[in-house]
Amino acid sequence: MFSNRFKYTPTKKTLDNFPDFNKENEIKESLVAFIHAEEKDQDDMKSVEKKLVKLLKWAGKKNNTRKITLHSFAHLSESKATPEWTKDLFDMAEKRLQNADYETQQTPFGYFLDLDLQAPGYSAARIFKSF
Repeated sequence: MFSNRFKYTPTKKTLDNFPDFNKENEIKESLVAFIHAEEKDQDDMKSVEKKLVKLLKWAGKKNNTRKITLHSFAHLSESKATPEWTKDLFDMAEKRLQNADYETQQTPFGYFLDLDLQAPGYSAARIFKSF
């Protein structure tokens, strides 16, 4: 989802083996990718990472931005990849995007966050893709 403003505040740490984070952050004019990795995705990290990066670049172009925020959105699904695998996926995708001159960041991994989001009302601002 493209957002004019995406603000988050960590509220509850859910995964003890990830770094502590207690600062709120506000990101302007960014594609915010709400990403969920399923258990079956763990069978082929390279393919999933390649498809994810390709989709993020495409969505960035559609929204005229090279600024991408990766946000884990796994708590609503029955099928989940392990947190460690998912974090590795995020890190690999972020590195590839940065190598292609994208400005990237990740929301704190392993936290529930209070979200404050302002998104424009046009179709390319909201994209869903499953693979």
